[in-house]
Amino acid sequence: MTKLSVAVSAKDHIQGDPKAPVTLVEYGDYQCPSCGQAYPIVKRLQKHFSKRLSFVFRNFPLTQIHPYARPAAETAEYAGAHHKFWEMHDLLYENQGRLDDDLLLELSQQLNLDPEELTGALESKQFEPRVKADFSGGVRSGVNGTPTFFIHGQRHDGPYDYESMVEAINLALE
Repeated sequence: MTKLSVAVSAKDHIQGDPKAPVTLVEYGDYQCPSCGQAYPIVKRLQKHFSKRLSFVFRNFPLTQIHPYARPAAETAEYAGAHHKFWEMHDLLYENQGRLDDDLLLELSQQLNLDPEELTGALESKQFEPRVKADFSGGVRSGVNGTPTFFIHGQRHDGPYDYESMVEAINLALE
């Protein structure tokens, strides 16, 4: 079983109690259809396990097949710099079918973020180092596709449907 090589830290985007008994880490790509299918499953898991589960999202844009994955990840990081990472994360997945430059600007406006500032950040690649750091940490952890989940530091190699994930998290809680 492959282990998470980069420990969860305060640098991560964490939803829920960082001291929860189990942490679920996802390496994801905002343009990946499978990640889009996993998104509502993760939401259900968070609701189901409540305070017993913390969730961490790390960027793993598969740029060869998803041309908007990296700009979307950088947009989420831009929003994160304004304390709106999770809002942007959710909007990106909820609008995945329309992912393009215009959508990134539209979503930034929706969150009351400056679209011109976002454009400047994307053009200067201001958040690229953060996205690359997530990506290289994923590679070191054996991530080779998205979504890849780690439950309590161990890669979850089983299916990521709701029932399978509940079972795996329950095992980690025992």
